Amino acid sequence: MKTNAGTIDRALRVIAGLVLITLAATGTIGVWGWIGVMPLVTGVVGFCPAYAIFGMSTCAMKKQ
Repeated sequence: MKTNAGTIDRALRVIAGLVLITLAATGTIGVWGWIGVMPLVTGVVGFCPAYAIFGMSTCAMKKQ
């Protein structure tokens, strides 16, 4: 499993995931907020299955 999410992408995913989980835990947005687990996990791991399917990557290009 190769990393395909860049630093900014990962940070935004973690923040969005935590916000959604917090809102769901407090009952503000209901059970759909628990979908925030997915961006949280992909942000922590650095791998997005959707990016892999579509051949995308937000990682910086390596200098050769």
